[in-house]
Amino acid sequence: MSNEKLTQEEIDSLMYGNAAAASETAYDLTQMEKDIIGEVANISMSQAATTLSELLGLQVLITTPRVKVTSIDKILKDSPRPRVMTTIAFKKGIKGSNMLLLDISDSGKIANLMMGGDGQVMMDTLTELELSAVGEAMNQMIGSASTAMATMFNRVVDILPPEVNVWTENEVTPSSATEITNEVCEISFQLVVENVLESTIMQVFTMDAVKDMIEIMLGDEAEVIETAATPKPVAEVPVQEETEKVAVQKPKFQALEVNDVTNTPKNLDLIMDVPLEFSVMLGESKKTIRDILALGTGSVVELDKLTDEPLNIYVNGKMIAQGEVVVINESFGIRITNILSKENRLRNI
Repeated sequence: MSNEKLTQEEIDSLMYGNAAAASETAYDLTQMEKDIIGEVANISMSQAATTLSELLGLQVLITTPRVKVTSIDKILKDSPRPRVMTTIAFKKGIKGSNMLLLDISDSGKIANLMMGGDGQVMMDTLTELELSAVGEAMNQMIGSASTAMATMFNRVVDILPPEVNVWTENEVTPSSATEITNEVCEISFQLVVENVLESTIMQVFTMDAVKDMIEIMLGDEAEVIETAATPKPVAEVPVQEETEKVAVQKPKFQALEVNDVTNTPKNLDLIMDVPLEFSVMLGESKKTIRDILALGTGSVVELDKLTDEPLNIYVNGKMIAQGEVVVINESFGIRITNILSKENRLRNI
């Protein structure tokens, strides 16, 4: 008996001895069904890319997706490790679940950007804080993708909170993938973040989710075809042999009256006692996650307002005037220096 240790590659080969045979799945998609899934993924992930772009402050682009039916065993066998795996289960609107796979180094760059860095880093491990930053980015992206799906399907699409884990080199099968059935649909994109990274992001759908999406899309199409294929009978109109003479005259319209839209409503007294929220904005500031986590007692946050600039005054979130801060009997107050006209104030309210 040999005492030589097996390499990781040999272990994978033993674990996935029939992976090649498993790749020939029992269920396959027609070209039309692949086009449908590709279009759904393209629209939803484009929205997710827009969200990621807003989070990172950089341009984010994705390429046209590539769709194929495969097995989770084959995906795990062919995937390099370590990798960040985000598992999302659908709660409402669609059955099943899906999973996102992203290289650990690319995840580290996204985490660095989320925390206020420039993304020019090389990482082979992630700290808890960095993994949380990646999780927040993935959470925002999947939320936007689900909203796009809801618009396409004309139904509510709700998801459970995403589970973000690192699939290490020592794990043959990650714990987050144990509940996914073997037969899946793999959708691959090229993800490009401006001047930072160019990588492949993989989205994996369970087949029950794929079949659900196809049924929804084809169901909408079937309704249109049925309506077009069954036209309503047209009543026969008898043809008159002789054309009747019809008298034609110019139309007469009632003269239009000019309404004075600036007049104050006469029944304004009826709403004079309605309570409104009166607020004054001192200023605002935009901070990174790193800056927020660094705040403590005694920290000073600089706002975007200069000391001599007028402050905006709002009623129910609508600006009606500007003013300056004063102190009245040890309490802050606001002296109005500029105010909108009564008509504009009523229109804003």
